[in-house]
Amino acid sequence: MKNSDIFEKDQEYIVHTYHRFPIAVKNGHGAQAEDFEGKRYIDFGSGIGTNSLGFCNDEWVQAVVSQIKQLQHTSNLFYTLPNSLLAERLCKITGYSKVFFENSGAEANEGAIKLARKYGMELKGKQCNRMITLENSFHGRTITTLSATGQDIFHQSFFPFTEGFCYVPANNSRALYEAVDDTVCAVMIELVQGESGVNVLEKEYVKDIEKVCREKDILLIVDEVQTGIGRTGTFLCSEQYGICPNVVTLAKGLGAGLPIGAVLMDKLTENIFQPGEHGSTIGGNPVACAGAVEVLN
Repeated sequence: MKNSDIFEKDQEYIVHTYHRFPIAVKNGHGAQAEDFEGKRYIDFGSGIGTNSLGFCNDEWVQAVVSQIKQLQHTSNLFYTLPNSLLAERLCKITGYSKVFFENSGAEANEGAIKLARKYGMELKGKQCNRMITLENSFHGRTITTLSATGQDIFHQSFFPFTEGFCYVPANNSRALYEAVDDTVCAVMIELVQGESGVNVLEKEYVKDIEKVCREKDILLIVDEVQTGIGRTGTFLCSEQYGICPNVVTLAKGLGAGLPIGAVLMDKLTENIFQPGEHGSTIGGNPVACAGAVEVLN
């Protein structure tokens, strides 16, 4: 098998939603990968921030293989050990109270949005359903997370988009204050915007967001799909800002290459979802969770 054979099969059978580089990855270990013709590469992209332990870390592989030999999946109507161990570790590391597991960052953000809307409705009524996000943000590729994304380039072709999102410029406290009213249930931000460049929010501005959220009984949601799991030097980037968001979303590096997302909830938000109000068929999968526990190790 040659690289060109892979390229041809991809072109013939896979929907062309990616502009791929002319590299077909056969195997990898640590920071290095190899193609089908023996050429080696150093991976500085880390699978878009996902391969947090590099390629095929020995301990991670052992944890995943050991789990898949025991139990690869079961219904969320039953308990599993990797699911509960990962939840315990995440809560103890971060100080959050509860966690809900999803399959991706977009799903985690969808869960956070649902959580915020129910919170607003129960606290202030049905009209309290709007969320403030930032211009140049990116929160996912589902219809609702695209709607939450503050970039016009993503608001094309897929109409109608989900209503209820207001975009304000980053690092502009006045614009934030002017956007807040009784219809706003949450503010959702990335502390470092990644999709539109590397745009770092100012600490004073982030503190202003936290302050207005506390004063107005508005949830503060921080999307740490890109910045979480130690990627900025602390386990959560929000630690560096000295803030305590009500909700934090995680994915990417948590699975080290397996699909997983997580919604961390504080004491205020931990009981908003009731049985039947949210779910995920494969969220919290034992194999993905076993791998994530090893990431935390």
